[in-house]
Amino acid sequence: MIHVKEVRLIGTDGKQLGIVPTEDALRMAEDAGLDLVEIAPTARPPVCKIMDYGKYMYELSRKAKLARKKQHIIHVKEMRFSPKISEHDFSYKIKQVIKFLEKGDRVKITMFFRGRQKTHLELGEAVIEKILDETKEYATVEKCSKFSGSENSPTLVKPIRLEGKSFQFVLMPRGKK
Repeated sequence: MIHVKEVRLIGTDGKQLGIVPTEDALRMAEDAGLDLVEIAPTARPPVCKIMDYGKYMYELSRKAKLARKKQHIIHVKEMRFSPKISEHDFSYKIKQVIKFLEKGDRVKITMFFRGRQKTHLELGEAVIEKILDETKEYATVEKCSKFSGSENSPTLVKPIRLEGKSFQFVLMPRGKK
């Protein structure tokens, strides 16, 4: 498959053998029982290496598999609340939020105001304070322009600025317990 007259040859030990005719390089690879692999086809002359191509491809696939195994995928779950949420619905949603945080996922909390609820922002503030109080040992507030204070005790900045009909913040899990 190599169609040039001369190649820059690299031996099995990684040392450069110099510029060699392609036929000689193929013969040297056959004598060693290995393959001649073109590494840099755009170089002048092209760079070729004597190696076991099957073993090389196997090692590449193993490295790729190991890299996929070690990577951690972060999921972002979303939980929507309204200012007039019932106590049972609130406790169920908080249990779900805590479960997601313990699993290592981030949770996006959305407070959604409908119609005239925008005129009573204090109801939404109370629910948010309750959410922060319930999740303070499991999470920290990661992304929100509406909160101030330290990571351990975020406090709500008043007044809340709405982004359309809702505002959002993301809870990031603390370390594993």
